[in-house]
Amino acid sequence: MRTFVAIDLAESVRAALAKEQARLRSACARNSELRWTRPEGVHVTLKFLGEIPAERVAAVTAALEALRGFGRFEVEAKGFGFFPDARHPRVFWAGLEAPSALGELAGRVEAALAIIGFAAEDRPFRPHLTLARFRTPRADPDLAAALESTGSISLGRFEVDEFFLFESKLRPGGAEYLKLAAFPGARP
Repeated sequence: MRTFVAIDLAESVRAALAKEQARLRSACARNSELRWTRPEGVHVTLKFLGEIPAERVAAVTAALEALRGFGRFEVEAKGFGFFPDARHPRVFWAGLEAPSALGELAGRVEAALAIIGFAAEDRPFRPHLTLARFRTPRADPDLAAALESTGSISLGRFEVDEFFLFESKLRPGGAEYLKLAAFPGARP
């Protein structure tokens, strides 16, 4: 089964993101190189695990249980960008403004899973919300023009009070994400 650890979005942020994504999508409708992410599937990935046997889910869940009760914090979805850059884009994303607690949580997830044999990520943690992927890394002038009119728009704030172990099921219409386990933060 294909799995990852992530934070889900507040519905208000998801709705604002869907609205902005629809506007941007229509602005560059001629570009068949863009594969847009369905708004209901957008999340903040803390760690991608990839394919694991179903029997390993219990070990992953047990490792992540140690992180229950993490300190809650607030995140703002704001601005847009590209990986690796706007001239040769592979991923189009919405940015996240977050306190250091988000990076610390990702680091704790990474460390907990390294103990049970998951390889550490070789790239630094860069929190973002993936909105689209480019089939060919080529700049899109229509998308660039639409982004110029947007500026650094805020899509809203949300409290991170839990994270999840997800299963990703690939379907013809896109990936379907199922929550396998929840790991809540400290209660106020």
